[in-house]
Amino acid sequence: MPERAVIFDMDGVLVDSYRAHLESWQELANSHGLEFTEEQFAVSFGQTTREIILHYWSSLVGEADVAAWDAEKEELYRRILQDDFPEMAGASELIRKLHKAGFGLAIGSSGPPENVQVVIDALATGDLFGATVSGMDVHYGKPHPEVFLKSAARLGVEAKRCLVIEDSPVGIEAARRASMAVVAITGTAERVRLSEADIVVDSLRELTVPVLAELVDTNVRT
Repeated sequence: MPERAVIFDMDGVLVDSYRAHLESWQELANSHGLEFTEEQFAVSFGQTTREIILHYWSSLVGEADVAAWDAEKEELYRRILQDDFPEMAGASELIRKLHKAGFGLAIGSSGPPENVQVVIDALATGDLFGATVSGMDVHYGKPHPEVFLKSAARLGVEAKRCLVIEDSPVGIEAARRASMAVVAITGTAERVRLSEADIVVDSLRELTVPVLAELVDTNVRT
């Protein structure tokens, strides 16, 4: 079993999917005669699709319809993403270096398994991940720590020996609640909203194996 692991959030970390998600939410809303603003999207980023649907449209969407709306939205997202896959700068390079250094690697995402598979298939380094956890594998979305705790369990690595790379405040909170070190990358949220992370970077290219290893080891000692 690896001594350390890195768990990557997917959207905004491995794939620059902000625009694809926003467009798919807006297409879904428009198809039902509704409106969905970028402000609404920004504050809900990181939550599961079904949680967002119930939060904004619970008075309009019956329990039986949530799954259908969820599937419709995610199908729209995958179509947009597959047309032009925007890998985050430095993602594959960092994944290769971590794998070579013996880190366990996982994806912990609020998205459905089909979305995770699209990203794994598109990434040149998708085969290096030892585990994936999607929104269908958990009962609670972020900031609940379930997605990261399950990722650690599937890798066989103690939670305190894991580091999460996230782009959202709710993801950072979930990592903290899982007792994991956490690195935040800007883009989805402003730097000031990511201040609870151990470090904040503007690009994955700023991260090195020694820096991440030290963050994990410091977390274990505290």
